[in-house]
Amino acid sequence: MSENHYDILIHGGGPVGLACAAWCLQKYPEAKLLLLDRNPMHDVDLASTDSRGIALSHGSKLLLDTINAWPKESAPIHRVHVSQAGRFGRALMTREELQQDALGHIIRYRDIHLALRQALRAIQDELMISTSHFAWRHLEKDAPLPDITATCIVHAEGGLFTKQDWVESGRDYGQSALVGLIEVENAAPHQAWERFTSEGPLAVLPSHYGANILNLVWCGSPESSKQRLNLSDADFLVALHNAFGSRIGKFLKVQDRRLYTLGLNYRKDIAKQNEVWIGNAAQTLHPVAGQGLNLGLRDAYLLAETLVGFLSYSPAKYTPEQIENALTKYAKSRQVDRSTTIGLTDLMARVFTSNLLPIVIARGLALSALQWLPPVKTALARQMMFGRR
Repeated sequence: MSENHYDILIHGGGPVGLACAAWCLQKYPEAKLLLLDRNPMHDVDLASTDSRGIALSHGSKLLLDTINAWPKESAPIHRVHVSQAGRFGRALMTREELQQDALGHIIRYRDIHLALRQALRAIQDELMISTSHFAWRHLEKDAPLPDITATCIVHAEGGLFTKQDWVESGRDYGQSALVGLIEVENAAPHQAWERFTSEGPLAVLPSHYGANILNLVWCGSPESSKQRLNLSDADFLVALHNAFGSRIGKFLKVQDRRLYTLGLNYRKDIAKQNEVWIGNAAQTLHPVAGQGLNLGLRDAYLLAETLVGFLSYSPAKYTPEQIENALTKYAKSRQVDRSTTIGLTDLMARVFTSNLLPIVIARGLALSALQWLPPVKTALARQMMFGRR
């Protein structure tokens, strides 16, 4: 077989692509795998990049632990308080109710990115995988793809909503997310707050900087969000207090404010012939429930299981029809988890911004039901933590 032919070709060296490569090599070191990465190849060049706080579920932690890719610094979430501003209805979820170490974790994007890079290299070294079997190539931003063939092509290019070169199905929510770090007066440790306002969700989340330095995600209309971005620090803190309230004391400082446009993109078909799409290349979600990367990691893990089972069962004896059938089976296995997570996230993003009285009453009742019907709350929390397989 040609030197330019690989068993698995992964486009994209972000967290989902790296995780998929690591699980493939860990489970089947004999696989010939190529990872094409447009990120800088030296970790030091990434150490000062994206510092956004990313929500990872406890289920994602368990998956990443299998490849020793959990970052050293993370902020566990033990309690989540959900409410709507100026309206009735609240719910509190705790780790004790679910008998878990944590409900989730907040990690800087760059930390999870670097941890997965290091984990992939460690697997290569530990299993003594030669460079002829595993190649990790850097591509310049606008450089053409090399002339390479592969039994399976995995698209994990990711990207933010407004920067993706594909739009198949979805919606523009007419919202932007203003993110940053805030210092508060008296925050309870390991507590996350999700407060729904008339413009969108406002989340205050733990960080590894300490109990009183929290991650902020404030969703609103593009116009309002841009205005908040340009406010002085003092005026911004006043506006934040007016929207959030006094539950965690006085807001003292804000730093590192940035703006992201929000929308939903998703592919109806995530497998076609010998190609498959995972992570943000398959679906880009609203951050309301913090499910985007978690869903992508589940994509990567289960795809690796599918590819390893296929390749190890019939090495060098497969036909195009067999790999297409294997990927079709994988896509079917992801239907329930994808549709549930996409649907739930989309519903929350739209319903919790409506000011129609019947919807306001219905969502207040829904939050109250979560609080007073433990089986419903547990089912929702477990979906957020582990997805569906």
